[in-house]
Amino acid sequence: MKYKRLKKAKKITEVLKKGTRLRAETLSVVFLPAQEPEMAVCVGKKYGKSVQRNRIKRLLREAFRGIAVRPASYLLIPRVAEEYSVAAFSHDLKRLFAKAGLLEDPRA
Repeated sequence: MKYKRLKKAKKITEVLKKGTRLRAETLSVVFLPAQEPEMAVCVGKKYGKSVQRNRIKRLLREAFRGIAVRPASYLLIPRVAEEYSVAAFSHDLKRLFAKAGLLEDPRA
């Protein structure tokens, strides 16, 4: 799925303050309705050094890319864990989006 990247700190702060939070075992998602899908990943220093943080970001982007969702601004925040995988992230994303009614195709 094609999406834009959320880059502006002002927009990310707006999503954090006004958005709806969804929590799963591996991550939290904050979303706010928008005209087109846009996404950002927030990974702080508590997740490890830059190599680990960048790997988590790549895994989350790949998991998000495989899911067709309704237009909104999404903020993905992983939870601290020993291991991270695309399968775990995509499973939790699909479950959270289905619960919130954000999936374009509910059978996915």
